[in-house]
Amino acid sequence: MSELITAELVDLDLSAETKSAAARSLAELMVAAGRVTDLEGFLADVAAREAQMPTGLDGGIGIPHCRSEHVTMPTLAFGRSARGIDFGAADGPADLVFLIAAPAGADDDHLTILSSLARRLMDPGFTGALRAEGAPGTAAARIRGEEVPAPVPAPDETTAADTEGETTGPFRIVAVTSCPTGIAHTYMAAESLQAAARAQGVVLDVETQGSAGFDRLDPEVIAAADAVIWAHDVDVREKARFGGKPVVDTGVKAGINRPAELITEARRKAERGETSGVLDERHGPDAGTGGTAGTSGHFGVRLRTYLMSGVSYMVPFVAAGGLLIAISFAIGGYEIASAKSVADHFVWGEAASWAALLNQIGSAAFGFLVPVLAGYIAYGMADRPALVPGFVGGAIALTVDAGFLGGLVAGLLAGAVVMAIQRVKVHPTLRGIMPVLVIPLLASVAVGFLMYIVVGKPIASLQNALTEWLNGLSGSNAVILGIVLGLMMCFDMGGPLNKVAYAFAVGGLADPTPGSLKVMAAVMAAGMVPPLAMALATTVRRRLFTRTERENGRAAWVLGASFITEGAIPFAAGDPLRVIPSVMAGGAVTGALSMAFGCTLRAPHGGVFVVPLIGEPFLYLLAIAVGTAVSAVLVVTLKGMRRDPGATPTDDRSEAPVAA
Repeated sequence: MSELITAELVDLDLSAETKSAAARSLAELMVAAGRVTDLEGFLADVAAREAQMPTGLDGGIGIPHCRSEHVTMPTLAFGRSARGIDFGAADGPADLVFLIAAPAGADDDHLTILSSLARRLMDPGFTGALRAEGAPGTAAARIRGEEVPAPVPAPDETTAADTEGETTGPFRIVAVTSCPTGIAHTYMAAESLQAAARAQGVVLDVETQGSAGFDRLDPEVIAAADAVIWAHDVDVREKARFGGKPVVDTGVKAGINRPAELITEARRKAERGETSGVLDERHGPDAGTGGTAGTSGHFGVRLRTYLMSGVSYMVPFVAAGGLLIAISFAIGGYEIASAKSVADHFVWGEAASWAALLNQIGSAAFGFLVPVLAGYIAYGMADRPALVPGFVGGAIALTVDAGFLGGLVAGLLAGAVVMAIQRVKVHPTLRGIMPVLVIPLLASVAVGFLMYIVVGKPIASLQNALTEWLNGLSGSNAVILGIVLGLMMCFDMGGPLNKVAYAFAVGGLADPTPGSLKVMAAVMAAGMVPPLAMALATTVRRRLFTRTERENGRAAWVLGASFITEGAIPFAAGDPLRVIPSVMAGGAVTGALSMAFGCTLRAPHGGVFVVPLIGEPFLYLLAIAVGTAVSAVLVVTLKGMRRDPGATPTDDRSEAPVAA
């Protein structure tokens, strides 16, 4: 981490009392050092990132961070607060604050800084030394990883080398840690597990499957292990490597908070002789070796994650294609869809030619929707061998007019067929060609037969029936659908139900009809309500919210207007029993009004920035405004009923978020 931090970027007497003030104080150090060119622009980027999810970590640590066009080079500033600052961690305020800045587009630098820092923050010796440090230069050197006098290790910090010398022979564990972003929690869990292992005299080797890299454990290390720990929130890649060993399968936060319990559980499983059902991926079940789904948990959970795997890869195609098509209609009208190919006819100075170009590019992107959906559903189930049959099945779904539903079924069929083939034991000489030749070949034939001959036409009939139903939606039926979609969009604000509703809407854009365009409009409108409502509530009744919540409220205006429903998550996390029902009510009202008004939308994203592309735009904005007002009134009323009538506004040092 050399050159990322210097003495001039260290403040050992940080006087700020809020996270925004702390970010400003540390950002001013970056400006003075020539690392940040625009203070206010950079702070706006920091606030936008903070609004998505609090950056406080257990142990009194805050790591606000962002990528920004106003940063000239990867930079880290450190501040130490005597009072503590609320960064949203469950265990209280942070006294160690690390502001991380990376230039826009410098993903690798940003992730490397975060992952390296996250690892070291799990070392109590490192954080303890920073709390006791008296000189900025020494603190900067310590953070850079340079050799400086270190405190005596805690008595329980036995090294792996020490354990290897024990005559009884150490218990050996291999672990894998991962989280959705692959940044902080991935590496914190790794460090926590290693520290707990040293304390118990266990040799533990860990593989971090994070965004900053994926270095596989040595096969010999895995073979010598007595047990396996998976601490993950996304699927472990290449699970088959760990077949035949006791496995403790849990979430990444358990790896951070309960490492000793996990190690104890691994020991007990080994003593009982338990083994996993994961076999070699080339001839047995590998439980989803490389996709995002995994196979732990109930079937319903696995099915949802399989589908979300496909949807997550499909959405960028929908976003790019849908926006291009919508813009083309705005420029050239709906008749532009029947224009001649721009490869044969294009006039540089003619608006209609440019509209046709955008329309045809967008249509080309849309042509990948169903194959990508099917391919990556299959990938989530059975890894790379399932990609080919998945894509083939998706393409056939388009050929037989099975559409979006056909893609869903094709992906599931492809994954199931590949998993079935993987269960067949083959001669060792054939194992090398199974995943790259035999499995894709046989699975493609099987899926093609099923889609062409068996299920394709029935699914096409069902797709047509669904299309006709959506086109015929009117009156109470449309309103009821709008209510249901609004409730789903606002219940978990970016979670599974939200994603299911959104996937239903964007799936209709693959073959747009008047009904599917109404659904897309209702879904986006309802998804904008939660952050807008919380922004409005923090504006009209400031005293009901903490200073941190009021700061989040300012960012929520932009997030809501941009259709980023997750902007309301900080409020819901602090007071779920009041916030969630309130925003659900507003979302249901907005969804119902959007459907009743007959609003339509061809763009899958964009919020207020695509209003010119919306059918009945003024009524659409009215629906959003009414739903936002309903939610804001409800949350203010519910919070006001709980709050002491004589209470006055307080700062973050004494006022915790209102909670149930």
